[in-house]
Amino acid sequence: MRKIGFSIITLFVFQYSYAQLKYSNEFLSLGVGARNLGLAGTVVANVNDVTAGYYNPAALLDMKDKFQLIGMRNSQFAGILTHDYLAGAFRLNDKSVAAISIIRSGVDNIPNTLYLVNSNGQIDLTKITSFSAVDYAFIGSYATETKLVENLQLGANVKIIRRVIGEFANAWGFGLDASALYKVKRFRFGAILRDVTTTFNAWNYTFSEADKEKLLSTGNALPNNNLELTLPKLTLGSSYTFEKNWFSVMGSIDFDVNTDGQRNTLVSSKYLNLDPRLATELGYKKVVFVRGGINNFQKIKNIDGSSSYNVSPAIGVGLKLNKIQIDYALGNAFNQGLLSASNIVSLKLMIR
Repeated sequence: MRKIGFSIITLFVFQYSYAQLKYSNEFLSLGVGARNLGLAGTVVANVNDVTAGYYNPAALLDMKDKFQLIGMRNSQFAGILTHDYLAGAFRLNDKSVAAISIIRSGVDNIPNTLYLVNSNGQIDLTKITSFSAVDYAFIGSYATETKLVENLQLGANVKIIRRVIGEFANAWGFGLDASALYKVKRFRFGAILRDVTTTFNAWNYTFSEADKEKLLSTGNALPNNNLELTLPKLTLGSSYTFEKNWFSVMGSIDFDVNTDGQRNTLVSSKYLNLDPRLATELGYKKVVFVRGGINNFQKIKNIDGSSSYNVSPAIGVGLKLNKIQIDYALGNAFNQGLLSASNIVSLKLMIR
Protein backbone atom coordinates (compact mmCIF):
# COMPACT_ATOMS: atom_id res chain seq x y z
CA MET A 1 0.00 0.00 0.00
CA ARG A 2 2.90 2.34 0.63
CA LYS A 3 3.68 2.16 -3.09
CA ILE A 4 0.55 4.20 -3.73
CA GLY A 5 2.51 7.14 -2.35
CA PHE A 6 4.54 7.06 -5.57
CA SER A 7 1.54 8.85 -7.12
CA ILE A 8 1.09 10.36 -10.50
CA ILE A 9 3.55 13.14 -9.63
CA THR A 10 6.58 10.94 -10.18
CA LEU A 11 5.14 9.66 -13.46
CA PHE A 12 4.90 13.20 -14.77
CA VAL A 13 8.29 14.26 -13.45
CA PHE A 14 10.15 11.29 -14.88
CA GLN A 15 8.33 11.59 -18.19
CA TYR A 16 9.56 15.16 -18.57
CA SER A 17 13.01 14.81 -17.04
CA TYR A 18 14.09 11.75 -18.98
CA ALA A 19 12.38 12.52 -22.30
CA GLN A 20 14.30 11.27 -25.31
CA LEU A 21 15.80 13.96 -27.51
CA LYS A 22 13.49 13.29 -30.44
CA TYR A 23 10.35 13.67 -28.34
CA SER A 24 11.30 16.80 -26.43
CA ASN A 25 8.86 19.75 -26.47
CA GLU A 26 6.29 17.65 -28.32
CA PHE A 27 3.51 20.06 -27.34
CA LEU A 28 4.89 22.32 -30.09
CA SER A 29 3.97 19.63 -32.63
CA LEU A 30 0.23 19.84 -31.91
CA GLY A 31 -0.33 22.66 -34.39
CA VAL A 32 -2.39 25.85 -34.17
CA GLY A 33 -5.44 27.33 -35.91
CA ALA A 34 -8.57 25.36 -36.78
CA ARG A 35 -8.08 26.04 -40.48
CA ASN A 36 -4.62 24.48 -40.44
CA LEU A 37 -5.60 21.54 -38.23
CA GLY A 38 -8.55 20.80 -40.52
CA LEU A 39 -5.87 20.34 -43.18
CA ALA A 40 -3.98 17.94 -40.88
CA GLY A 41 -1.23 20.54 -40.51
CA THR A 42 -0.34 20.37 -44.22
CA VAL A 43 0.22 24.11 -44.53
CA VAL A 44 3.93 24.97 -44.57
CA ALA A 45 3.55 26.16 -48.18
CA ASN A 46 -0.05 27.48 -48.27
CA VAL A 47 -0.45 29.32 -44.94
CA ASN A 48 -0.94 33.04 -45.53
CA ASP A 49 -2.17 34.60 -42.29
CA VAL A 50 -1.14 35.27 -38.69
CA THR A 51 -0.71 31.52 -38.01
CA ALA A 52 2.29 31.55 -40.36
CA GLY A 53 4.23 32.72 -37.32
CA TYR A 54 3.99 29.12 -36.13
CA TYR A 55 4.09 27.12 -39.39
CA ASN A 56 6.32 29.21 -41.64
CA PRO A 57 7.18 32.78 -40.56
CA ALA A 58 8.34 33.64 -44.09
CA ALA A 59 4.70 33.35 -45.22
CA LEU A 60 3.65 36.20 -42.93
CA LEU A 61 4.41 38.52 -45.85
CA ASP A 62 1.37 37.09 -47.67
CA MET A 63 -0.94 38.45 -44.99
CA LYS A 64 -3.25 40.88 -46.80
CA ASP A 65 -4.23 42.92 -43.74
CA LYS A 66 -2.36 45.47 -41.68
CA PHE A 67 -3.19 43.55 -38.51
CA GLN A 68 -4.58 40.12 -37.64
CA LEU A 69 -5.50 38.64 -34.28
CA ILE A 70 -6.45 35.00 -33.70
CA GLY A 71 -7.49 32.88 -30.73
CA MET A 72 -7.91 29.09 -30.62
CA ARG A 73 -9.22 26.51 -28.17
CA ASN A 74 -8.43 22.83 -28.73
CA SER A 75 -10.09 20.44 -26.28
CA GLN A 76 -9.24 16.72 -26.17
CA PHE A 77 -10.16 13.68 -24.11
CA ALA A 78 -13.44 15.18 -22.90
CA GLY A 79 -11.66 18.37 -21.86
CA ILE A 80 -8.87 16.72 -19.86
CA LEU A 81 -6.21 18.19 -22.17
CA THR A 82 -6.54 21.80 -23.34
CA HIS A 83 -4.42 23.43 -26.00
CA ASP A 84 -4.83 27.20 -26.37
CA TYR A 85 -3.30 29.67 -28.82
CA LEU A 86 -3.33 33.45 -29.09
CA ALA A 87 -1.39 35.41 -31.72
CA GLY A 88 -1.20 38.79 -33.38
CA ALA A 89 0.59 39.85 -36.57
CA PHE A 90 1.19 43.35 -37.87
CA ARG A 91 2.71 44.74 -41.05
CA LEU A 92 5.79 46.86 -40.43
CA ASN A 93 6.05 48.03 -44.06
CA ASP A 94 5.58 46.66 -47.57
CA LYS A 95 8.51 44.30 -47.19
CA SER A 96 8.32 43.05 -43.59
CA VAL A 97 5.80 41.62 -41.10
CA ALA A 98 6.17 40.71 -37.42
CA ALA A 99 4.08 38.46 -35.16
CA ILE A 100 3.83 37.39 -31.53
CA SER A 101 2.33 34.02 -30.54
CA ILE A 102 1.50 32.42 -27.20
CA ILE A 103 0.76 28.70 -26.84
CA ARG A 104 -0.47 26.91 -23.74
CA SER A 105 -0.95 23.15 -23.48
CA GLY A 106 -1.77 21.50 -20.19
CA VAL A 107 -3.59 19.05 -17.97
CA ASP A 108 -5.15 20.57 -14.87
CA ASN A 109 -6.47 19.09 -11.62
CA ILE A 110 -4.13 16.07 -11.58
CA PRO A 111 -4.59 14.15 -8.29
CA ASN A 112 -1.58 14.33 -5.98
CA THR A 113 -1.70 11.08 -4.02
CA LEU A 114 1.80 11.32 -2.59
CA TYR A 115 0.46 11.41 0.98
CA LEU A 116 -2.61 9.23 0.41
CA VAL A 117 -1.16 6.50 2.63
CA ASN A 118 -0.04 7.65 6.08
CA SER A 119 2.77 6.27 8.22
CA ASN A 120 0.39 3.63 9.67
CA GLY A 121 -0.42 2.27 6.21
CA GLN A 122 -3.95 3.71 6.26
CA ILE A 123 -5.55 5.54 3.34
CA ASP A 124 -6.49 9.14 4.11
CA LEU A 125 -8.51 10.68 1.26
CA THR A 126 -8.26 14.14 2.82
CA LYS A 127 -4.57 14.20 1.92
CA ILE A 128 -5.30 14.21 -1.83
CA THR A 129 -4.51 17.57 -3.44
CA SER A 130 -4.14 18.55 -7.10
CA PHE A 131 -1.63 20.16 -9.45
CA SER A 132 -1.23 21.06 -13.14
CA ALA A 133 1.30 20.06 -15.79
CA VAL A 134 1.46 22.97 -18.21
CA ASP A 135 3.67 23.92 -21.16
CA TYR A 136 3.99 27.46 -22.56
CA ALA A 137 5.67 28.79 -25.69
CA PHE A 138 6.24 32.47 -26.47
CA ILE A 139 7.19 33.00 -30.12
CA GLY A 140 8.39 36.16 -31.83
CA SER A 141 8.33 36.00 -35.66
CA TYR A 142 9.72 38.13 -38.47
CA ALA A 143 9.36 37.89 -42.26
CA THR A 144 11.09 39.85 -45.01
CA GLU A 145 11.65 39.86 -48.74
CA THR A 146 15.05 39.10 -50.20
CA LYS A 147 16.79 40.58 -53.22
CA LEU A 148 18.85 37.43 -53.72
CA VAL A 149 16.12 35.49 -55.55
CA GLU A 150 12.90 36.87 -57.01
CA ASN A 151 9.70 35.65 -55.26
CA LEU A 152 11.70 34.30 -52.32
CA GLN A 153 10.66 35.22 -48.77
CA LEU A 154 12.59 34.49 -45.58
CA GLY A 155 11.48 34.26 -41.97
CA ALA A 156 12.67 33.43 -38.48
CA ASN A 157 11.29 32.65 -35.02
CA VAL A 158 12.68 33.26 -31.55
CA LYS A 159 11.11 30.88 -29.00
CA ILE A 160 11.01 30.99 -25.23
CA ILE A 161 9.73 27.82 -23.56
CA ARG A 162 8.27 27.56 -20.06
CA ARG A 163 7.25 24.16 -18.63
CA VAL A 164 5.78 23.65 -15.16
CA ILE A 165 4.75 20.51 -13.24
CA GLY A 166 2.98 21.76 -10.13
CA GLU A 167 5.41 22.89 -7.44
CA PHE A 168 7.74 19.99 -8.16
CA ALA A 169 9.51 20.82 -11.43
CA ASN A 170 9.91 23.63 -13.92
CA ALA A 171 12.03 24.48 -16.94
CA TRP A 172 13.04 27.41 -19.12
CA GLY A 173 14.02 26.90 -22.75
CA PHE A 174 15.22 28.89 -25.75
CA GLY A 175 15.34 28.12 -29.48
CA LEU A 176 15.32 29.47 -33.03
CA ASP A 177 13.51 28.53 -36.26
CA ALA A 178 14.39 29.54 -39.84
CA SER A 179 12.07 29.33 -42.85
CA ALA A 180 11.61 30.20 -46.51
CA LEU A 181 8.79 30.47 -49.06
CA TYR A 182 9.13 30.48 -52.85
CA LYS A 183 6.24 31.20 -55.25
CA VAL A 184 5.86 30.37 -58.93
CA LYS A 185 2.47 31.26 -60.42
CA ARG A 186 -0.06 29.02 -58.65
CA PHE A 187 2.61 26.87 -56.99
CA ARG A 188 4.10 27.58 -53.57
CA PHE A 189 7.07 25.83 -51.97
CA GLY A 190 7.82 26.19 -48.27
CA ALA A 191 10.41 25.00 -45.78
CA ILE A 192 11.02 25.48 -42.07
CA LEU A 193 13.93 24.22 -40.01
CA ARG A 194 12.71 24.09 -36.43
CA ASP A 195 15.13 24.34 -33.50
CA VAL A 196 17.88 25.16 -35.96
CA THR A 197 20.44 25.74 -33.18
CA THR A 198 18.94 22.98 -30.97
CA THR A 199 16.47 24.13 -28.31
CA PHE A 200 17.64 23.88 -24.70
CA ASN A 201 15.34 23.28 -21.72
CA ALA A 202 16.98 23.64 -18.29
CA TRP A 203 14.99 21.65 -15.69
CA ASN A 204 14.91 22.44 -11.99
CA TYR A 205 13.29 20.20 -9.35
CA THR A 206 11.98 21.65 -6.09
CA PHE A 207 10.79 18.80 -3.91
CA SER A 208 10.38 19.66 -0.25
CA GLU A 209 12.24 17.62 2.33
CA ALA A 210 8.97 15.86 3.21
CA ASP A 211 8.37 15.03 -0.46
CA LYS A 212 11.89 13.65 -0.82
CA GLU A 213 11.50 11.51 2.29
CA LYS A 214 8.16 10.17 1.05
CA LEU A 215 9.48 9.31 -2.40
CA LEU A 216 12.59 7.58 -1.01
CA SER A 217 10.55 5.65 1.56
CA THR A 218 8.39 4.21 -1.22
CA GLY A 219 11.40 3.04 -3.23
CA ASN A 220 11.57 5.85 -5.79
CA ALA A 221 14.67 7.70 -6.96
CA LEU A 222 14.86 11.50 -6.96
CA PRO A 223 15.41 13.22 -10.32
CA ASN A 224 18.37 15.55 -10.78
CA ASN A 225 18.43 18.96 -12.43
CA ASN A 226 19.30 18.42 -16.07
CA LEU A 227 19.36 19.88 -19.57
CA GLU A 228 16.85 18.65 -22.16
CA LEU A 229 17.63 19.11 -25.85
CA THR A 230 15.27 19.39 -28.82
CA LEU A 231 17.05 18.48 -32.04
CA PRO A 232 16.43 20.24 -35.38
CA LYS A 233 13.56 19.06 -37.61
CA LEU A 234 13.01 20.01 -41.25
CA THR A 235 9.56 20.34 -42.80
CA LEU A 236 9.19 20.71 -46.57
CA GLY A 237 5.94 21.43 -48.39
CA SER A 238 4.32 22.44 -51.65
CA SER A 239 0.82 23.51 -52.68
CA TYR A 240 -1.15 24.35 -55.80
CA THR A 241 -4.28 26.48 -56.00
CA PHE A 242 -6.78 26.53 -58.87
CA GLU A 243 -9.50 29.17 -59.08
CA LYS A 244 -12.42 29.27 -61.49
CA ASN A 245 -15.27 31.74 -61.18
CA TRP A 246 -16.61 31.42 -57.64
CA PHE A 247 -14.78 28.22 -56.76
CA SER A 248 -11.25 27.40 -55.65
CA VAL A 249 -9.39 24.15 -55.01
CA MET A 250 -6.12 23.93 -53.10
CA GLY A 251 -4.03 20.78 -52.75
CA SER A 252 -0.92 20.45 -50.61
CA ILE A 253 1.66 17.95 -49.40
CA ASP A 254 4.19 18.25 -46.56
CA PHE A 255 7.06 16.09 -45.36
CA ASP A 256 8.63 16.08 -41.91
CA VAL A 257 12.27 15.03 -42.19
CA ASN A 258 13.90 13.66 -39.02
CA THR A 259 17.44 12.34 -38.58
CA ASP A 260 17.35 11.68 -34.82
CA GLY A 261 16.88 7.91 -34.87
CA GLN A 262 14.26 5.51 -36.16
CA ARG A 263 10.60 6.56 -35.88
CA ASN A 264 7.37 4.81 -36.81
CA THR A 265 6.79 6.79 -40.02
CA LEU A 266 5.97 5.90 -43.64
CA VAL A 267 9.67 5.99 -44.53
CA SER A 268 11.57 4.79 -41.49
CA SER A 269 15.26 4.11 -40.87
CA LYS A 270 18.00 4.74 -38.35
CA TYR A 271 19.33 7.61 -40.45
CA LEU A 272 16.35 9.24 -42.19
CA ASN A 273 12.61 9.34 -41.46
CA LEU A 274 9.95 10.88 -43.73
CA ASP A 275 6.49 11.60 -42.36
CA PRO A 276 4.11 12.86 -45.11
CA ARG A 277 0.84 14.78 -44.86
CA LEU A 278 -1.78 15.38 -47.57
CA ALA A 279 -4.66 17.86 -47.65
CA THR A 280 -7.15 19.71 -49.82
CA GLU A 281 -9.37 22.76 -49.37
CA LEU A 282 -12.47 23.69 -51.37
CA GLY A 283 -13.65 27.30 -51.35
CA TYR A 284 -16.79 29.07 -52.52
CA LYS A 285 -16.61 32.83 -53.17
CA LYS A 286 -13.69 32.93 -50.70
CA VAL A 287 -16.35 32.88 -47.99
CA VAL A 288 -17.17 29.23 -47.28
CA PHE A 289 -14.48 26.56 -47.03
CA VAL A 290 -14.48 22.77 -46.61
CA ARG A 291 -11.20 21.04 -45.72
CA GLY A 292 -9.72 17.64 -45.15
CA GLY A 293 -6.36 15.98 -44.70
CA ILE A 294 -4.47 12.93 -43.45
CA ASN A 295 -1.28 12.62 -41.45
CA ASN A 296 0.50 10.35 -38.97
CA PHE A 297 1.17 7.41 -41.29
CA GLN A 298 2.15 4.51 -39.03
CA LYS A 299 2.75 0.81 -39.39
CA ILE A 300 0.57 -1.08 -36.90
CA LYS A 301 1.10 -4.67 -35.81
CA ASN A 302 -2.20 -6.56 -35.59
CA ILE A 303 -3.19 -9.25 -33.08
CA ASP A 304 -2.75 -12.01 -35.67
CA GLY A 305 0.86 -10.93 -36.26
CA SER A 306 0.22 -9.20 -39.57
CA SER A 307 0.97 -5.54 -40.19
CA SER A 308 -1.07 -2.72 -41.67
CA TYR A 309 -0.76 1.02 -42.15
CA ASN A 310 -2.84 3.50 -40.21
CA VAL A 311 -3.44 7.23 -40.79
CA SER A 312 -5.09 10.04 -38.83
CA PRO A 313 -7.67 11.98 -40.87
CA ALA A 314 -8.92 15.48 -40.08
CA ILE A 315 -11.80 17.53 -41.43
CA GLY A 316 -12.81 21.16 -41.05
CA VAL A 317 -15.01 24.00 -42.22
CA GLY A 318 -14.57 27.77 -42.32
CA LEU A 319 -16.66 30.88 -42.74
CA LYS A 320 -15.21 34.28 -43.62
CA LEU A 321 -17.40 37.33 -42.98
CA ASN A 322 -15.81 40.66 -43.81
CA LYS A 323 -13.34 41.22 -40.93
CA ILE A 324 -14.04 37.99 -39.04
CA GLN A 325 -13.24 34.38 -39.87
CA ILE A 326 -14.52 31.41 -37.87
CA ASP A 327 -13.01 27.94 -38.36
CA TYR A 328 -13.75 24.53 -36.88
CA ALA A 329 -11.79 21.28 -37.17
CA LEU A 330 -12.25 17.75 -35.91
CA GLY A 331 -9.32 15.39 -35.53
CA ASN A 332 -8.63 11.87 -34.17
CA ALA A 333 -12.33 10.97 -33.98
CA PHE A 334 -12.10 8.50 -36.85
CA ASN A 335 -9.35 6.50 -35.13
CA GLN A 336 -10.02 6.94 -31.41
CA GLY A 337 -13.69 7.83 -31.12
CA LEU A 338 -15.42 11.07 -30.21
CA LEU A 339 -14.19 11.00 -26.60
CA SER A 340 -10.56 11.32 -27.72
CA ALA A 341 -11.33 13.67 -30.60
CA SER A 342 -9.79 17.10 -30.97
CA ASN A 343 -12.54 19.71 -31.18
CA ILE A 344 -10.80 22.84 -32.42
CA VAL A 345 -12.36 26.27 -32.80
CA SER A 346 -10.56 29.46 -33.80
CA LEU A 347 -11.68 33.03 -34.35
CA LYS A 348 -9.65 35.48 -36.45
CA LEU A 349 -10.02 39.26 -36.62
CA MET A 350 -8.65 41.11 -39.66
CA ILE A 351 -8.03 44.88 -39.83
CA ARG A 352 -7.16 46.25 -43.26
